[in-house]
Amino acid sequence: MVKLVTIDAKGMHYTPLNQQVRRAVEDGADEVVVQNVLGQRFIGDGLKGDATIHVYGVPGGDLAMFMSGPTVIVHGNAEHAPGNTMDAGKVVIHGSAGDAVAHSMRGGKVFIRGNIGYRGGIHMKQYEAQRPILVVGGSAQTFLGEYMAGGLLIVLDLDGAMKARGIGSGIHGGEIIIRGDVDDACLAAGAKKVPLTDEDRRRIAPVIREFAGDFGLDPEPLLNADYTRIVPASARPFAGKYTWE
Repeated sequence: MVKLVTIDAKGMHYTPLNQQVRRAVEDGADEVVVQNVLGQRFIGDGLKGDATIHVYGVPGGDLAMFMSGPTVIVHGNAEHAPGNTMDAGKVVIHGSAGDAVAHSMRGGKVFIRGNIGYRGGIHMKQYEAQRPILVVGGSAQTFLGEYMAGGLLIVLDLDGAMKARGIGSGIHGGEIIIRGDVDDACLAAGAKKVPLTDEDRRRIAPVIREFAGDFGLDPEPLLNADYTRIVPASARPFAGKYTWE
């Protein structure tokens, strides 16, 4: 039997709210439904296990920060930095999100159906088999993948509104894959475009299928679309910017 806990967050400060969420998960809840959320920060932070947390409303910054295992589903928009330094688990946002989505993310998946703000995927990183994944259904703003050190970042640009510049500024690991063509002028120092191979397509296909399944989309047009793959031009993109004694 599924153990369900419902929490009404209306008018509640984020500290007692997060204490209730944590207590519910520690007590063995399989699903936690948090209703009437309006800007409360740090929801799901540091949680372990395999519970699913449904958030109704607009969660504040640093949703699922340091999370390791659970799934957080936001039935609406989210503020800045969901998935910040996340280790494992999954965040699914049915709306859009703010700046610095997946900041320093170390593992797990963040799926955004809508758009994201500036510096999405900044300093994502990976270690051996621990490889974070960020997929954006809409568009992203400037400095996408800034200082990226590892992981996979996909932008599907379903609305055709992608106008980001400075893509991959300082990137030194990982890859950014964007549906459609990307003007060379939109790339930042340290980033370069390379062909998307058949092996690349096979590798990202399960991720695209999973994303489409979470949001009720037809995956076939996405699987067959043209993509631009952006990778580091160097492991030390700013090496020439410093003076060494």
